[in-house]
Amino acid sequence: MFTSLSSRAARQLVQQTPRATSSIGRRYAHAPAVFDWKDPLNAAANYTEDELAIAETAESYCQERLLPRVLEAYRKEDYDRTILAEMGELGLLGATIKGYDCAGVSSVASGLITRAVERVDSGYRSGMSVQSSLVMGGIDEFGTEEQKEKFLPGLAKGKILGCFGLTEPNHGSDPGSMESVAKPHPTKDGYYSLSGAKTWITNSPIADLFLVWAKLQETGKIRGFLVEREKCPPGTLETPKLDNKNGLRASVTGMIQMDEVPVAKEMMFPHVEGLRGPFSCLNSARYGIAWGTIGALEDCIARAREYALKRKQFKGNPIAKYQLVQKKLSDAVTDAAFGIQAAYQVGRLKDEGKAAPEMISMIKRQNCDRALINSRTLQEVFGGNAVSDEYHIGRHVSNLFVTQTYEGQSDIHALILGRAITGIQAFV
Repeated sequence: MFTSLSSRAARQLVQQTPRATSSIGRRYAHAPAVFDWKDPLNAAANYTEDELAIAETAESYCQERLLPRVLEAYRKEDYDRTILAEMGELGLLGATIKGYDCAGVSSVASGLITRAVERVDSGYRSGMSVQSSLVMGGIDEFGTEEQKEKFLPGLAKGKILGCFGLTEPNHGSDPGSMESVAKPHPTKDGYYSLSGAKTWITNSPIADLFLVWAKLQETGKIRGFLVEREKCPPGTLETPKLDNKNGLRASVTGMIQMDEVPVAKEMMFPHVEGLRGPFSCLNSARYGIAWGTIGALEDCIARAREYALKRKQFKGNPIAKYQLVQKKLSDAVTDAAFGIQAAYQVGRLKDEGKAAPEMISMIKRQNCDRALINSRTLQEVFGGNAVSDEYHIGRHVSNLFVTQTYEGQSDIHALILGRAITGIQAFV
């Protein structure tokens, strides 16, 4: 039985469990400390006692409950929806939200959760991020009190599954050109009628609640709507699964196809319009991705290091002895350490209300790019064995390509940063 985030037992667990240190670390006479390759810049010294406890709880759950499932899930493209219920029981969903049965922890603590989940698989983190950051975060920030009370407690426990509908078949990086439309319902007073299609939507085939963004026919303004599957008449809502993916196979991805879906006006977010709403939700998720992708890279590092120490070539030497292997590990460990420090800094600023959106673009872009580049390079340490999924690294590489692409492809974030640097808009 795992401990919930808010309990004293979780904190005691961290106090009683010494942090692992390097098995090859050396203490030099002039050095005050041993270098720990798992935490090269001693980032743990920055975390509070509660944050360490949360990280330990999340890590224990992920390694003991998620890791044993991931290979079969990835092979079969099978996502077990009970995972979100398990996460909900531990308080891992919507963890930064205060009230509504949510844990109300810091942004750094939520980052440590996503790091632990993505250390197992990016798909598992994606399913959690959609539930927590995109759906729950959107309702918490923009929803009415009635919407919050109705949906957040169930979402927090994983009893209600959510998805976020923004990307369309013809509009990925240009959501402002979306074609989904909401117009007054022709026969039901007090209702809108939603029509359009969304694609590459995590959780959509199994979702109970859809946060869908569409343009009001009367004004052309983008608005957010909460759509409950059980209230949709037959034939108005379809959510086909997208199969045969090359990455994120341990999560479920699909479409949202709407044909005159009736939605009560009270299910529309009342006070946010335009792209500010969806972009705010996306920024929260992008922040989590910046932590999560480093977790995936850290798993690649640990697996490559272990393999290099055991694999013997050329007169019986472990390949870890050779310079090319050591350079690959050194580059990856350095980028992972820098990535964690950057994500930590933005997390603290986020909680102080001082995080500019461009900061999140920077860490999302940099950490996704460096995690992908380094994991690809570390694949080479395994030689031909990297082809076998039992070594896990190929799965991470395929996943990390997707994380570099979704929620703002890296080049798009470069343009966001370029606009902030020069003051010139490059999108048009």
